[in-house]
Amino acid sequence: MNNRKWGMDLLIILAGVLLDQITKYFAVLYLKGQEAISLIPGVLELRYLENRGAAFGILQGGKVIFLIITPIVLLLAAYVLFRMPAGGKYRVLHFLLDCIIIGAIGNMIDRIRLDYVVDFIYISLIDFPIFNVADMFVSIATVAGAVLLLFGPGYKDEDFSFLSLKKKDSEEEEKNG
Repeated sequence: MNNRKWGMDLLIILAGVLLDQITKYFAVLYLKGQEAISLIPGVLELRYLENRGAAFGILQGGKVIFLIITPIVLLLAAYVLFRMPAGGKYRVLHFLLDCIIIGAIGNMIDRIRLDYVVDFIYISLIDFPIFNVADMFVSIATVAGAVLLLFGPGYKDEDFSFLSLKKKDSEEEEKNG
């Protein structure tokens, strides 16, 4: 792992978490206790919600569960980032993993600081559950990553050998018999 790769990941993560927290700050400042603001009538609104559950309001009151699971997810993501090669076809995977980390950290900050997650984006056209910027990072990155890995050209099982817990020396010995 070179520092340049980690530096870019950390910069992306920091910028994304700041974006998430700033938008939540403004949501609290301008939306809490107010009527919804229609951005595109019948399609998109800004509407304040204190979510004490997970995405789409599931597991209401499960703060302790999230405060246990989120650090585990973050440690696993950091492990993958640390082991993943820096260039080529891995760049997009770095970015997608950065986005998942952004979402996890953004919502964890809310849970620790406020006991709930601030949600404020509502797609009224389809009555979609209210969400926030952190949720967008996680959801879009997860779907994009799944599509890329399942249907995109260029990724093979051996491209992920960097995740193996085996030492490279023992793998070489096995190959050379």
